[in-house]
Amino acid sequence: MTSTGSAAPATPAPRPVPPTLAGRVPPHAYFVVSAVFHYLGPAFAVLLFARVDVLGVAWLRIASAAVVFALWRRPWRAWTRLDGATRRLLAGWGAVLAVMNSCFYLAIHRLPLGTVAAIEFLPVIALAALAARTRRNAVALLAAVAGVYLITDVRLVAEPVGFAFAAANAALFALYIVLGHRVARSRQVAGIDGLALAMLLAAAVAAPLGALDAAPAFADPAALAAGIGVGVTSSVIPYVCDQLAMARLPRATYALLVALLRATATVIGLAVLAQVPTAPEVLGVALVVAGVALHRPRDAQDGAA
Repeated sequence: MTSTGSAAPATPAPRPVPPTLAGRVPPHAYFVVSAVFHYLGPAFAVLLFARVDVLGVAWLRIASAAVVFALWRRPWRAWTRLDGATRRLLAGWGAVLAVMNSCFYLAIHRLPLGTVAAIEFLPVIALAALAARTRRNAVALLAAVAGVYLITDVRLVAEPVGFAFAAANAALFALYIVLGHRVARSRQVAGIDGLALAMLLAAAVAAPLGALDAAPAFADPAALAAGIGVGVTSSVIPYVCDQLAMARLPRATYALLVALLRATATVIGLAVLAQVPTAPEVLGVALVVAGVALHRPRDAQDGAA
């Protein structure tokens, strides 16, 4: 998590979005797509845990996403045009992506996914709270927090190592939002090209952590296919959608939207797995949706501090 001084530099104004189909889609719609795929990815990962060690799964996710971005964007062509500050920003974001994803899988290997999701939301609340400078936004934030509390089944598990990894993942997820928002607003590099560069750097950073553990997957076509599926559903589709949303949403608004991750998980559980939500969960989804709908950015620079 980054600290703020008494006079934090302003975040660059949003880059104008060209009048393309992507620009005409509401930014909130991109976040909903990201939220849905955020929970499809772990479903593939569960299949892999029986075949590949946890850190190997994390590296397969990052590396397969990096390959997709390399083939799609060829981001190294943009690297030579960047100034030193932007290169450092992308290098830092790549390191965050590598360690965050590794900590996430180490956490869900030891703890229920609902517990990890609840812990992950805590520092994001702080990001939203920092910019909840109006009474309306404060009420919106409280509604979203109450909704997540009702939805999330946080079970105390005697697994201190798992909680340590979950806490590290949560802090890094908040940092992912901060750095990702800066990349999305950068005038040096297009957001998706910046993401592609960061993912290539993330694959290199994560290689010492999990490349060796991932080796068995290359002799197992089913495991390799699942690993590619994890990369596409967990790191390509949602992160691209995040960049498209962050380019047009203030950071505080995006941070509040993260509450939808738990709401969409409940809806997916009902639609795909026939998991009927309880009355408190239904109320929680309603509160999250109400909080997101109620929130309004104060101005175009909201959330920059």
